[in-house]
Amino acid sequence: MTVEIPAKKPSVKGPAQMFTGDVWFDVIAAPQPEPSRMRVNAVHFAPCARTAWHSHAVGQTLHVTEGVGLIQARGGEVTEIHPGDTIYTPPGEWHWHGAAPDHFMTHLAMWEAPAEGAESEWGDLVSDEEYNGTT
Repeated sequence: MTVEIPAKKPSVKGPAQMFTGDVWFDVIAAPQPEPSRMRVNAVHFAPCARTAWHSHAVGQTLHVTEGVGLIQARGGEVTEIHPGDTIYTPPGEWHWHGAAPDHFMTHLAMWEAPAEGAESEWGDLVSDEEYNGTT
């Protein structure tokens, strides 16, 4: 049996077209040679930081490891999330997630790249009104 422990990659700043506020992520797992298509990132959000609206071709699972966060599916309520919470968003469901206004939040984001096509589709940044649940 061969065990690989790859060198740790540097943390990456979340790009402004996909995130509002300070977001950093650490790649834990990237697709290896076929058949694996699994991706896992530890994502660290500063207070009020959040993703843009987005969806995943094969769905996404989030597992909160620390802090307090918020998540919303398009047309749904803004929901508070806490350490130990695991959230699944089905394929094609538009959603956003991030930190609560007064807390940092870290979650593991897990998803698969599809066999063909884009793994994620990114939309508009989440407005302050959407984030605050006032729209």
